[in-house]
Amino acid sequence: MDTAFFVTAFVTLFVIIDPIGLTPLFAALTQGMGARERRAIALRASLVAAGVLALFSLFGEAVLGFVGISMPAFRIAGGVLLFLTALEMLFEKRSKRRSDQAQEGEESGALSHDDESDPSVFPLGIPLIAGPGSIATVILLSGQQAGFWGLVQVLGAAFAVLGAVFAMFLTAGLLERAIGKTGINVVTRLLGMLLAALAAQFVLEGLRDFGFAA
Repeated sequence: MDTAFFVTAFVTLFVIIDPIGLTPLFAALTQGMGARERRAIALRASLVAAGVLALFSLFGEAVLGFVGISMPAFRIAGGVLLFLTALEMLFEKRSKRRSDQAQEGEESGALSHDDESDPSVFPLGIPLIAGPGSIATVILLSGQQAGFWGLVQVLGAAFAVLGAVFAMFLTAGLLERAIGKTGINVVTRLLGMLLAALAAQFVLEGLRDFGFAA
């Protein structure tokens, strides 16, 4: 087992999914619900996201091959996408976008308590947890470390991050009171800096595969 790769995969997915940044949105989407109902929604959302990420970890590269996209090309495109995500985190655009997605769900009636529906699948599971960034990341990581154990490490890292998401959702109220909105913004910016460096690494690896970088 490549410990360094597992740590890299975990950190990358943690930054992309951003459990800390998602927690206030979870609190807002489940406002007025009891602890038991919140726990059930958090579990369902985590399981839905786990299924989506596992699916793309297993078959994402095969799908790329079917449509004629090489892994180095996808690695470069994915790196650019991750870098754009990092810019959104650094300039507070990501939180606004996620809030808009949550608000769209509320306005469409997906979150209406009167209809006894819940936000576990949309917008929490998809696209707030398992969104384009996290899907692209698991495909990139699965292609970076070929073989059975590489796939196991990617899935293990993804499930560990989703475990952190579930744990953070359970402490949504406590976190808000502990660090406040300012604290969450500071952590999000620090994670954005780290993600920008990881995105640049993906692009450089793709260029190297094409012979454009040492």
